[in-house]
Amino acid sequence: MEKTETLKQQKKTVSDERSQDMKIAMRISYVSILVNVVLSLFKLLAGILAHSGAMISDAVHSASDVFSTFIVMIGVHVSSKKSDKEHQYGHERMECVSSIILAVLLFLTGLAIGVSGAQKIFQGNGSAALAIPGRLALIAAIVSIGIKEWMFWYTRAGAKKINSGALMADAWHHRSDALSSVGSFIGIFGARMGYPIMDPLASIVICFFIGKAAYDIFKDAMDKMVDRSCDEKTQEKMRKVVLEQEGVFRIDVMRTRLFGAKMYVDLEIAADGNLSLSESHQIAEAVHRAIENNFQEVKHCMVHVNPIQEEKR
Repeated sequence: MEKTETLKQQKKTVSDERSQDMKIAMRISYVSILVNVVLSLFKLLAGILAHSGAMISDAVHSASDVFSTFIVMIGVHVSSKKSDKEHQYGHERMECVSSIILAVLLFLTGLAIGVSGAQKIFQGNGSAALAIPGRLALIAAIVSIGIKEWMFWYTRAGAKKINSGALMADAWHHRSDALSSVGSFIGIFGARMGYPIMDPLASIVICFFIGKAAYDIFKDAMDKMVDRSCDEKTQEKMRKVVLEQEGVFRIDVMRTRLFGAKMYVDLEIAADGNLSLSESHQIAEAVHRAIENNFQEVKHCMVHVNPIQEEKR
């Protein structure tokens, strides 16, 4: 009876945590959408009025953040759903799917910006296509750098708090936008100093920044999709926690696998073979609880006990 109540309490705690994580992710996403809509419109207007192709490209990048945030919201919502009959291990990997979609969209955005910049360079030849941008474009670039860098740290803090890969991908999208604004500023400033080619050249530099961010997001999501093990530092901490449990002689096998934003752990430990089944179970249960309590990202830990005297036979 007591064990049943404990299980119910654990399920309620997990459900409450999932609900709280959802609220945090949605709040950050709403702020992100509002900021990006206002910022992209401001940069687009500044780019048109100041005749800056780099700033217009930057505005497109900011606008793409709005769509990426919607993808993140969908991914976080679906991944937070409870396990069901068809998905008995949960839906956490849907967050990876949203990150992959985000990475692809980010890459295509960067590619389009780079192609546009290259076309202006090869077709410009001192014509209106390489017109010197106005001061408003410089102001817009500075404003964008400040706002997007703040959005990066704000979103990153939330992503770390709830261990969300999709939200972290969105944070890096903000950082890539801040970097693209730095590129825009350099290009616009160079163009105003008498080098109009610097403006479209900045678009090409922005393209590479965005491409790098897209690659990092895609790689992280794929690692979580293909059951990659967690990092060695985390595994070492786990070994230490396991060996600290009373009755554990050693660890025979330890396997970890990333599952979306969560992690599964499989352990084989060695214990005294003369112990009763109930005593061995208590040791396994203590190890199980220690891992799940000390590592919040662990969704489930499976423990198997090997009798140590078998090795001596």
